[in-house]
Amino acid sequence: MSTHNYDAILIVSFGGPEAPDEVVPFLENVTRGRGIPRERLEQVGAHYHLFGGKSPINDQCRALISALEDELPKHGIDLPIYWGNRNWTPMLTDTMQQMANDGITQAIAFVTSATSSYSGCHQYREDIERARADVGEAAPVVHKIRQYYDHPGFIEPMVDNVAASLDALGNLGDSARLVFTAHSIPISMSSTSDYEAQLHEASRLVADRAGRTDSQRRDFDLVWQSRSGPPQVPWLEPDINDHLESLRDDGTSAVVVVPIGFISDHMEVMYDLDTEALATAERLELPYARARTVGTDPRFITAIVELIDERRIDAPVKALGDLAVRPDFCVPGCCPAPQRPARPTS
Repeated sequence: MSTHNYDAILIVSFGGPEAPDEVVPFLENVTRGRGIPRERLEQVGAHYHLFGGKSPINDQCRALISALEDELPKHGIDLPIYWGNRNWTPMLTDTMQQMANDGITQAIAFVTSATSSYSGCHQYREDIERARADVGEAAPVVHKIRQYYDHPGFIEPMVDNVAASLDALGNLGDSARLVFTAHSIPISMSSTSDYEAQLHEASRLVADRAGRTDSQRRDFDLVWQSRSGPPQVPWLEPDINDHLESLRDDGTSAVVVVPIGFISDHMEVMYDLDTEALATAERLELPYARARTVGTDPRFITAIVELIDERRIDAPVKALGDLAVRPDFCVPGCCPAPQRPARPTS
């Protein structure tokens, strides 16, 4: 397997609606095969309508691509960038067809998820292979780069974002609790991946560098948000809103919420943290600040280039911490799909 002959970069993301009439069709794509009634999708769609019926994620991908296009020549890289989504335009299969039409033979894929899990890694690889199968023999070979949850270009911007949020709390910043959040997933998914371990390590790395841990204390938590699915299926807990209640009851003076499981301020950050969790904190009279995600921080854009060069020219791996769970190529069968409960037949 060659690690040097890539002739394109492929950005792969989740996708999101860009107009009110796209919201329910987008959610139908996200939940395809799960038998979720349209009424429920319309209820979830109300979250998007609070923000004009548009998710910010596609614009955030465009900004990331623009920043990457500016950065690549500084590292001597002259490769075109393509972009395809899992659930909304530009759809991955259409992008794969365009790559084939343009004569691309081997591409390296950057996925907008920093950690391992079925939904955050394996499923994207399935999406890529499905798109290749749809296009046929002319489709390029695509290799996904490794997980980057502990890359210094991801961790260091988050440290600065945490510091800015602590400063925003004024005198309360010194005693504020750091509460890291990530998307909850079913226990059946987390138990077959390194998702929790990687998020714990990323949280620890940020907390350490923000001066919130030492030999005597561990002033941070990792909790979960954005749960979906039937209530009888166990998911990772506690939920951020429940945890805020517990912190208030324990006498916590203030919190800084850190969305360590996301790389941009998309809908699940804007609604679940900036709207719902903020409302919970206000009800509890608990001072609250939310740290920004890495977005297009220049250090993160440089990190993407460095991850590409790990494959392209065998550049040294840059990583922090002691958790060596970042395989360059995933082994067959890793992070399998969770077992969904059988739907009733009558």
